[in-house]
This record gives sequence, structure tokens and C-alpha cells, in this order.
Amino acid sequence: MTTELSLLAWVLVLAVVQVMLPAMWRNRETGLDYNAGPRDEPGPPVGIVTGRLRRAQANLYETLPLFAAAVLIAHIAGREGALTLWGAWLYLGARIVYVPLYAMGVPYLRSAVWSVSLLGLGLILLAILIPA
Repeated sequence: MTTELSLLAWVLVLAVVQVMLPAMWRNRETGLDYNAGPRDEPGPPVGIVTGRLRRAQANLYETLPLFAAAVLIAHIAGREGALTLWGAWLYLGARIVYVPLYAMGVPYLRSAVWSVSLLGLGLILLAILIPA
């Protein structure tokens, strides 16, 4: 398996972590009995950190399909190389850093880190679209 495919797998691990984080924070807000029950009634308002973790998760899910498709296209087309390697590392690294920045409410830096993840995606697309 190539490094880029391994990094895609790690991004999927990150996606699972990002499913669990807001669920764990929400559990702290509502209690186990509420979460284990049918949740017929709305629980207490969503807390600040839980809301941020949910938005960070949604943000990952906006670009994850694009990243996955780009990595797979590059692999199938035999276009893997320095650009795809750097792109995949930048995407994963930035997405990991993004989560705590968002949870802590850090402005500007969080947006810069998000831009780095898009740069990583762009490098992979560049490798696919520019003839070798």
C-alpha cells in the first residue's frame, strides 16, 4: 500500500475520532440516561465546545470526499509522487491541528490551518491534472 493510501486511512481514523468527540462532550451535557434513552424530548442546549466540535466534524466532511477521491484517482492513474505525498501529509496534519483549534475557539490561526489542508488537497489535484 502506498503512503498516500495509508494517509487516507488515517484521515478516516480522524473522521471516526471526530464522530466520537462531540458525542462524548454531548454526553457530559445530557447525562448517560438521556443518551441511552430514545431522546423523545430535546435535551439541554448544546454547549459551546460541543457545538464547535460538531462544526469541526462537518467541516472535515465537506472536504473528505474530495480528498478521498483525489487520492484514489492519483493512485489508480499512477500519478503518485512528491506532490501527492506532500499533499496528503499537509491535508492530514492540518486536519489534526484544526480540531483543537476549533474546539478552543482560536480565530484566524484556525482558518490558516484550514487553508493548509486545502493546499494539500490542491497539490494532489495538481498531480492528477498536470501531465507528467
